[in-house]
Amino acid sequence: MAAPVPVMEMDALQQLLLGAFPVEVHGRLGRVVDLVPGRVRMRLDPGPESLRPGNLVSGPTQMGLVDVAAYAVVLAHIGPQPMAVTSSLTINFLRGATLAPVFADAALLKLGRRLATIDVRLWQHDAHTLVAQATAIYALPA
Repeated sequence: MAAPVPVMEMDALQQLLLGAFPVEVHGRLGRVVDLVPGRVRMRLDPGPESLRPGNLVSGPTQMGLVDVAAYAVVLAHIGPQPMAVTSSLTINFLRGATLAPVFADAALLKLGRRLATIDVRLWQHDAHTLVAQATAIYALPA
């Protein structure tokens, strides 16, 4: 089965994300760097505020990026409906993420009428060496 085609352009999607969240958190959202059928790639450049002891990117920072990437891929494929909401998010931390860009590859596994299931993979230097993997479920507006 073919991946669903995005209904939004990449720039419009990024502007929608910036409009959905307060200005104070824009630096922690990441930015959309690629949009193709069924997938979105985001990049986060973590700063010192994102670190935990050991100079690693904190779990909450990684979870935030997962959630924003899942939201982005859903909105890219259903359009500007900001009331799509996280219903479930499960994450597995696989290795420490250093103070370097973190990429999130979000892929729609299923886009239904009421729910969307998304796989999100976080990586840094090599897309084949994951720092975390997550599954998110989004409830879609009626």
